Amino acid sequence: MLRKPPPSGKPAWAKAIRTLRESLQLNQADFGSRLGFSAMAVSRWERGAQEPPSHGYIGLGNLARDSSCWYFWERAGLRSEHVLRVLPTLERNTRYSKLQNFEIVSAGTGPKQYHDKIELVALPLLKVQAASHGEKGDDLHLLSDAPIESMMAAPKDWCPNPAYTSCLRVRGNSMAPMIQDGFVVAVDSSQIDMNSLDGKIVIAWHKDVGLTISRFRLYDHTAVLVPENSEYGAVAISAKQPWKVVATVLWWIGKAP
Repeated sequence: MLRKPPPSGKPAWAKAIRTLRESLQLNQADFGSRLGFSAMAVSRWERGAQEPPSHGYIGLGNLARDSSCWYFWERAGLRSEHVLRVLPTLERNTRYSKLQNFEIVSAGTGPKQYHDKIELVALPLLKVQAASHGEKGDDLHLLSDAPIESMMAAPKDWCPNPAYTSCLRVRGNSMAPMIQDGFVVAVDSSQIDMNSLDGKIVIAWHKDVGLTISRFRLYDHTAVLVPENSEYGAVAISAKQPWKVVATVLWWIGKAP
């Protein structure tokens, strides 16, 4: 009896990744750097030896300039309606057009309307909370390992490093009135060099208290996490208090009271 040879074809996702890379005319190293991964990781993906993680698929979707973005985002567990829900006045047939060049109707007062072109980036909303000073946040020092709750869309110029940008929620009021309990902050996990963070709002992690949101300040050679709310105390970073900055806050949004 003749036996069928074992299947030798690569998975559809592996072929899709290679097709995307070749359409962008990038080698594996440059392609990987845009996504925050190594050339070796890209090679494993294209060979079908290892599937990208969810945040890798979201980055792939952001790089795609046609309807293939939906394929990658759905591989990450996100559905097209999640994106459409957050975009203003977007026709359903947009899912078949170029995602990097949406045509959006600008709303406003008065009878006059403007039609502008805007580039959007899909951002994962992580199922993660950064807490106020004195409270315990989620114990996660690598945001890339966090589960994804949903997805948001933001203008491209709000996200200087899309492959490293994600969103998470804030719990507590140590950054009030600027950032309040329940707000969503967009963060860049590539901006973590302490020498260039003075005055910026960051997400920091400590093994005993998890993730905390605070303003990072440098005084001489001392690094301090300073809350906006004066009712909360500052925390000095030292050998005895080994905090790790995991991301810089880019912007934030919240519901009106």
